[in-house]
Amino acid sequence: METEQTRAPHRIGEFLAVLTERPVSLHAAAVLRIGYGLLYLVFLLREFPHRDEIWGPGSPWTPELARQLFDQTGWASILTLSDSRAYFEVCYALALVTSALFMLGWRTRAVSVLFAVVVGSFHARAIFMTDGGDNLILLMALYLVFTACGRRWSLDARRTSLRASAGTTPRTPMALGAEELCRFRRTLTAVLHNCGMFVIAAQVCFLYGSAGLYKVQGGSWGNGTALHYVLNLDLFRPWPELSLMVDEHDVMISIACYLTVLLQVAFPFVLFGRLKYPVLTMLLGMHLGIAVLMGLPLFSGAMIIADAVFLPDRFYRSLGRLWRRTCRRPDAWSTGVPPGGGPALVPSQSVPSSN
Repeated sequence: METEQTRAPHRIGEFLAVLTERPVSLHAAAVLRIGYGLLYLVFLLREFPHRDEIWGPGSPWTPELARQLFDQTGWASILTLSDSRAYFEVCYALALVTSALFMLGWRTRAVSVLFAVVVGSFHARAIFMTDGGDNLILLMALYLVFTACGRRWSLDARRTSLRASAGTTPRTPMALGAEELCRFRRTLTAVLHNCGMFVIAAQVCFLYGSAGLYKVQGGSWGNGTALHYVLNLDLFRPWPELSLMVDEHDVMISIACYLTVLLQVAFPFVLFGRLKYPVLTMLLGMHLGIAVLMGLPLFSGAMIIADAVFLPDRFYRSLGRLWRRTCRRPDAWSTGVPPGGGPALVPSQSVPSSN
């Protein structure tokens, strides 16, 4: 009969095998790559008319002031290497292209490093003009450098699949040293990826947990009035009429306050069961409310994408199968063949005999 003393080494061996032999949550990593690449691309496009005032040579926070701050904080930015307007425009175009290529998953290993440099450079250049969302994007961009986020839903994955189907993958015998090197490379990739995904999950848990515990200490969250004051801040009211309309429902505001604190404090403890699905759904609604009512779409988008790390690969595979069935359904009905494969129902046509 197996005892705890013999079971513990077995579990440790299984854990080490998973850690070193295969990357986990590859679909979730791909969602993070696509989400943050798209989000930062949209962010740069949205601020394109104001790029010079925020990051360029014409900014009130001049490149010289930024360099003086870097001497104290240790930050760095490629945008301050030159005060030339042409250089800034080239850097901005490079940032747009890098974000698009990272989202598409083209040469992901190299492009992920460029994406982290771009996000870090733009964040450091205008460090006093942040809303919290770009802080999280910067952290995630750094973490994703260590993951195999280009293995799924990417141009790299498509290229690998085409090569495998065409039989162009080289199968020449390898020397013993080369085979050992390949094995070491696969192990290193798996370890870095799994550790990177673990750090991302831990970062999100720490963010929610600390935010919830901080709210518990405040009296306004305890008596259910915190959101009332938030909805009346002029700085965070893009649509004052909508904020006032929501603020009229006192009971709903109090319930939302208590539910927000409960979700954030309990979040790290519900990740290993099915309860995480309704919790993630409610958090999705909370972030959408923040984006609309407080005018913080970058922060909300960064949080929604980060929550995707807790969804297993089978969830994304089931979504892919559902998407493929949905895409095939209109074609099936247009040809008179229902999706279930039953007899065609075409009232205006007669089916010719097979004789």
